[in-house]
Amino acid sequence: MNSRAPLNIFYEEPEADRWAPLDRYPRRLVRWLLRGPKQPGGTMRVCLNLCAGLDRLNVPYRVNDYRHIRKHPHELACLIGQPHILPKFALETPMLFGTSIYNHPIDDPDLLRRRNICRVLVPSPWVERMFSSVWPGNVSLWPCGIDTDRWSPSKRANRDVDVLIYDKIFRHRDRYTRSIVDPLLAELRRRRLTVEVLRYGSYREKTLYDLSKRARAMVYLSHHETQGFAAQQMLSSNVPLFAWDREGLWTDRKYVPHLVRFGPVSSVPYWDERCGTKFTGSGDLLPAFDKFWFGVEAELFAPREMIVEKFTLEGQARAYLALVDKYGPH
Repeated sequence: MNSRAPLNIFYEEPEADRWAPLDRYPRRLVRWLLRGPKQPGGTMRVCLNLCAGLDRLNVPYRVNDYRHIRKHPHELACLIGQPHILPKFALETPMLFGTSIYNHPIDDPDLLRRRNICRVLVPSPWVERMFSSVWPGNVSLWPCGIDTDRWSPSKRANRDVDVLIYDKIFRHRDRYTRSIVDPLLAELRRRRLTVEVLRYGSYREKTLYDLSKRARAMVYLSHHETQGFAAQQMLSSNVPLFAWDREGLWTDRKYVPHLVRFGPVSSVPYWDERCGTKFTGSGDLLPAFDKFWFGVEAELFAPREMIVEKFTLEGQARAYLALVDKYGPH
């Protein structure tokens, strides 16, 4: 029996009315009827995976028990959800805040002066550097764990998809289609490889899971990632990545270039040579893919090893508890 007091975990995502007061509720019902249960996004996945890790460690917790925290305002509140839930807590309530918070702390640079926030958690080293520029000395690194049991290597004798292309290109799409996507597709056709394409935002997690059992390799096209769940889930499945990693400036249009200029960022912030091969753009695309595909065919990559070493549910739950013990009230 674990002797720890239950953690107070809070997770919510904002949902605004669109056309009329309170219309978010019938819209939620209609979405459920048409699309089924809500697809886990990044914030929900952080909460689900943290709770799963705590379950494996037999550590008790409460989720969204606002009644309890109102009665016990001096207990630590672990806020996974976004900043809109801050007003639900008393000013004196100590908080562990993150990792799904502001896109950039410039949204609320005085937050730590107004609220009893013990520590801000962020998911990767480049985000830690960016947030520390506004909140120096108050930011800690904590990436979420991956369900390595679920996302495990396929037992299929033959994988029938040579290359899965994961397309998360938003900005300057026409330019990058011409300079990266089209030349890459031409090279895959030249090599007579079978290809599937997933466009970010248009698939359910089960689709990626099914493809993790069928694909020999994945091309990962993203401007930057704070952690990169899809990439890490495929790596956990022992699918090596050919990753576009520009290592340039942060490109969020809400902030850039008028408010923030920050770099370098990364599309694969957790990486080593076991994971696959990276390229920076059109200049090194084809030579890097030639090196990558040689490694795929020669079975030189072992991406699952990196994930199991660093990102199990249990391991990252222990890391979270260490932050609770270090920065929470005593």
